[in-house]
Amino acid sequence: MQTQQLSINTDLEVKIEGNKIYAPLKSKWLTATPEEQVRQNYIAILVNQYGFALQQMDQEVKVSNSQRGQGKARADVVIYRSEEDRKNKKKAIVVVECKAQNVNVRQEDYFQGYNYARWAHADFFVTTNEKETKFFKVVEEHTERFDEIVELPTAKDFSSDKKIQELLTKTKEFTRDEFSKLLIKCHNIIRNNDKLSPEAAFDEISKILFMKIRYERQQSVSQAKFSEKRFVELKNADLDIRGKNPAIPFYQYLFEQTKTAFADDDLFDPNDSLRIRENSFLQIVRELEKYNLSDTSDDIKGIAFEEFLGRTFRGELGQFFTPRTIVDYMADVLDPQEGEIICDPCCGSGGFLIKAFEYVRDKIERHVQAVKEEIKKEFYTDEYDKLSDKEQAVIDQQVQKHFDALNEELNLNNTNGRLRRLSYDCIFGTDANPRMARTAKMNMIMHGDGHGGVHHHDGLLNVNGIFDGRFDVILTNPPFGARVEKSLHVTANDLPSVAKIDLYNKRYDNYEEVAVNQLRDHIDKPILDLFTVGQYSGLTEVLFMERCINLLKPGGRMGVVLPEGVLNNSALQRIRELFESRAKLINITSIPQDVFIASGATVKPSLVFLRKFTDDEAAKYSNIVAEETSRVNDIYATQLADLDKEYAAKRADLKLIKDKAGVKTLDKEHHDTRRVIEDQVIEEVKQAVKTRFNYPIPMVEVEKAGISSTGAKIENELEDVAKEYRTYRLANKLWDNKYQGVEYVIPDSGELSRILMGEELPVYQTARRISAENFI
Repeated sequence: MQTQQLSINTDLEVKIEGNKIYAPLKSKWLTATPEEQVRQNYIAILVNQYGFALQQMDQEVKVSNSQRGQGKARADVVIYRSEEDRKNKKKAIVVVECKAQNVNVRQEDYFQGYNYARWAHADFFVTTNEKETKFFKVVEEHTERFDEIVELPTAKDFSSDKKIQELLTKTKEFTRDEFSKLLIKCHNIIRNNDKLSPEAAFDEISKILFMKIRYERQQSVSQAKFSEKRFVELKNADLDIRGKNPAIPFYQYLFEQTKTAFADDDLFDPNDSLRIRENSFLQIVRELEKYNLSDTSDDIKGIAFEEFLGRTFRGELGQFFTPRTIVDYMADVLDPQEGEIICDPCCGSGGFLIKAFEYVRDKIERHVQAVKEEIKKEFYTDEYDKLSDKEQAVIDQQVQKHFDALNEELNLNNTNGRLRRLSYDCIFGTDANPRMARTAKMNMIMHGDGHGGVHHHDGLLNVNGIFDGRFDVILTNPPFGARVEKSLHVTANDLPSVAKIDLYNKRYDNYEEVAVNQLRDHIDKPILDLFTVGQYSGLTEVLFMERCINLLKPGGRMGVVLPEGVLNNSALQRIRELFESRAKLINITSIPQDVFIASGATVKPSLVFLRKFTDDEAAKYSNIVAEETSRVNDIYATQLADLDKEYAAKRADLKLIKDKAGVKTLDKEHHDTRRVIEDQVIEEVKQAVKTRFNYPIPMVEVEKAGISSTGAKIENELEDVAKEYRTYRLANKLWDNKYQGVEYVIPDSGELSRILMGEELPVYQTARRISAENFI
């Protein structure tokens, strides 16, 4: 087939003036809604990067097979093989579905784009929100299947059947694998060129990734990538600013700017620099330049980065990586909610924090989408279809305005948005290993953010918003087998600066009173003195158990990976009793030792879940202990009094005859006899308390947890266990959901607003409530 030659606009620029944006396909100015900006930006990309001509494209093409109750269905952008085909409405080649930048592309959007593409008989469809763009081939015979491909063909490609076929075979999995291999290639460049160890080479890769992310996040133009060409341009421009003989090379200067940008995160030592040659730096920039880390799909770069981490840190640092099947199960069991504050005080590579972030983000996104569907039902009634085009357009504008408001809920730059609150106010973590703290931050950025609350710090000490009584949910895998020595003290360096105390006082309730004063009161004292269990044990897993319970709010819940010895070692009985006096066990899951062998662990682990006593439960427990202690003491009081009376008389007689040896023997016998009775009292009190404060503890043992001793994927029984446990804990109300959820209202003013579920409106205001399942 002959392809019509078109004049290509290779320098199409997006024009915005005030709240208007120019639409070249319509030859007029439109309101610059977030979705319209995405559409016009992508049209510019189709022209400038893919070589399509404006003459072969159409915008907002009405689709005739749309469903009732959905309003007027229009394909955002349709590309035809030629201008003639466009004019004659012949078969299309590509359909593009656009969403606002902060709205994640969801399954419903794939169906929508797919249906539009099938209607237009297109070969490909695209979904984009600028942050992530996904490409699909249209599979006519499978309406429920989406075949995602790695890239959209260019205008030139459409003249070559061979090129089209090649692109059709590159799947999404190929893209993930490609990115992971690329990171490994960059790692090897440093190892070969600069002779650094694998861990040191990883540090340099991290620095460059942070530099790339900083640059690409600051760019306002879509798809602006940190490339070798851009680096040279910036370097040449820098000559006019810093001169021909600057104090440090330009690539080191860029890293200094990156250190400044992330200064609040304490990621880099003030004296840190890039430890590689400039040619190595440029090689890596060149390799990475095809990916914009600000708009590459989170699931591509996130999973690829995790695979890269796994290959890089096998062995020595394997303990910092909790297998994904375990992370998923523990999050499913604790079921974190929107608004809950979540922490991992020894976060390693950030696996638990990433899962918690994604878990809650998904709930928020699904709720926003459900609210949109309710708005459609509200506005697109049977009456809508009877209206004139002009009247329908007015309603369409109202719906779009409400959708724009909902989209802002998912905008990380909207300080009042739901996703912003999750990312910046609800996710916290620390790790004492500086490499792991940096890795956790990078890992979270790769998965869509939430990194702001992660710090390089001793997890046993307060930092930022991590202090006692702050958290609703804790997920953690503390270090096993290590010990905190009595000689390790809290020092003045552990105190935050005056500026940070000022900042955090404004951000957190009772910050200085609780977080700072605890440290001040223990300056030059052992860290062990911060913990009750510190007088019995210095084991890190034991100390972190108490640390986590302290960090929880009353009623807060936690999941922790522990060696089974903590549960059954008789030497730790006193410590177990201490924890049981402050929290309820809500699940114990025993997993095979194989799960952690690939990470270098040699002990059999269990997954232990607890819920800290509520204030009422703590008071009830204390009262029971006091009552039973008094009752049992009364039972043994006469026996002890008689024992003491008999002992006193015998001792007096022995002293009269100056039998020192007899006195010594009698003293020991009395002490031992009394100790037996006192131990009996303690034991009876314990049993009585357990009887009165009794509750069932769900326990399960699985033989297959999704990963073998070699790290291979196998059957995962934890998935079914998690489902069964959810049914059990809801039926038995193991904890209360303190967070009401949200709903939306459209008041007389017409501006959609968010309120707490069930919240009363002011008496002078009437509004339509738009409620949807809150995915709790």
